[in-house]
Amino acid sequence: MELDHIFICVTKDAPEGDLLTAFGLTEGSANTHPGQGTANRRFFFHNVFIELLYLNDPKEADSALTRPTMLLERLTQHGAAILPFGVCFRPETGKERGPAPFKSWDYRPKYLPATLRVEVAESPLSEPMWFYLGFAGRPDQAAPERAQPLMHAIGFRDVTRVCVTSPNRETPSEAAIQATTVSGFEMAAGDESLLEIGFDHEKEGKHHDFRPHLPLVFRW
Repeated sequence: MELDHIFICVTKDAPEGDLLTAFGLTEGSANTHPGQGTANRRFFFHNVFIELLYLNDPKEADSALTRPTMLLERLTQHGAAILPFGVCFRPETGKERGPAPFKSWDYRPKYLPATLRVEVAESPLSEPMWFYLGFAGRPDQAAPERAQPLMHAIGFRDVTRVCVTSPNRETPSEAAIQATTVSGFEMAAGDESLLEIGFDHEKEGKHHDFRPHLPLVFRW
């Protein structure tokens, strides 16, 4: 498997996205998720995208269908015990497609066709929400009608490293162990939740810290 996208839980309407556009990223199309109670702003690179996810309907997020995802908790509760991140994987490009390589349950949200599913790992809130899309592919291989802007004023092309820092000191779940076998993906222990994203092998040795508005650091 390989990384597909990462979400960060943000506030209503995701004003935090303005920080990313001001930094030099080109914004892609936004989505709403009927029945799930969430919506997003998205930023695409050639191989991965970043999603800023926010709550837009608490009742839908607390429905019988969506409640097992624990998205409502991630979006409304804060502290060391709850990470505001989700990490999505997909089958490795060019390889045979198969199911998630970790224990999971099938989530079939209303916004997806009935034939598709989201495979969600059994893991605690103190880890990212781990999930797998067996039907997903690279943004730069999308069909023309689904293509997103991939060019950015800052010049970023590919996500080449992701590190999730967590205050969690518990034994990692099976999904977390599997995640760290993916090339370029790391987990670290620290005093606060933090997402570090490296672009284009970080050749320039530069970084930008979006805290305190977002628990996010870019390195390039």
